[in-house]
Amino acid sequence: MDRAKLQELADLIRAGEKYPRLHCLLIIRHGKLVLEEYFNWQPERLHTLQSVSKSFTSALVGIAIMQGEFKGVHEKMLDFFPEKDPADIENLDSRKEAITLEDLLTMRSGTDYNESGPGSPHFQLNALRTGWDAFYLNRPMRTDPGTSFLYDSGAVIITSSMLKNRTGKHAHKFAEDTLFKSLGITRKFWMANEEGHPHTGGGLNLAALDTAKLGQLYLNRGQWEGIEVVPEAWISESTKRHVHFQSRGHAKGYGYWWWILEPDPDGRGGEDIYATMGFKAQYIFVIPEHDMVVVVNGDTRNRTDQQKPIEFLYTHILPSVER
Repeated sequence: MDRAKLQELADLIRAGEKYPRLHCLLIIRHGKLVLEEYFNWQPERLHTLQSVSKSFTSALVGIAIMQGEFKGVHEKMLDFFPEKDPADIENLDSRKEAITLEDLLTMRSGTDYNESGPGSPHFQLNALRTGWDAFYLNRPMRTDPGTSFLYDSGAVIITSSMLKNRTGKHAHKFAEDTLFKSLGITRKFWMANEEGHPHTGGGLNLAALDTAKLGQLYLNRGQWEGIEVVPEAWISESTKRHVHFQSRGHAKGYGYWWWILEPDPDGRGGEDIYATMGFKAQYIFVIPEHDMVVVVNGDTRNRTDQQKPIEFLYTHILPSVER
């Protein structure tokens, strides 16, 4: 790695003008920590991950399938709620009955759920102390499932109830007994409602070095210290383009609660970069071509600043790789 170029980036972040309100930057290559910088933040302090929580939840789904708790991605969403009388589910129609787990994973459920500011369904759900599952299940349908991408945290939040119904454990407890235990993550906070359902769409808080472990796990194809934590097949399915984008900048597609970015333009392998992204500049970038993981945390105030880590990934970090 070109450490001078990386130090230039760290200095720019620290100055706070070009890349304002970022809290940390970690770069791991070949399993070694090559850069660890904090900006008005402490290494041991837990940081909100916002929608990076979704990719942790995706890993839990893969583990649940591996353990036989979930039958597979083509299982119908409503099959996870056999206790609910269909007569009690609002706006029930053939489209809602057809929603699969894969439709939820790829943000193509067709449900009328959006996050477009105050008053949106997402803001309404976040204001509820209970009943997140009922709120999502009762939403009207917008399109046929599997046909249209719409960013939808509700699709991830409903999975918390699905995990509880199948495993007998809330998602955060299931994570403690499986994913977190395997990765040695002991310090965490996962926001939950009064029923105990964690906000799997955005409520997880971890220290930066523990956040990086998910990226390294995926880079290692699901292996951690020689043990399979997440099936390799699940890693492959989660990080390929199930949804294709035409005009979203560096983002070229979407997998199973992972964004798929274009490869290093100066690289040789042409392998996609995949990333998990959260509000206010929370990121894990996984770059298989360079055997590298990058973690960013922040508290940005607008959409432009929130997306600047994607910018400096391509302008500073990838060009720093020695080829």
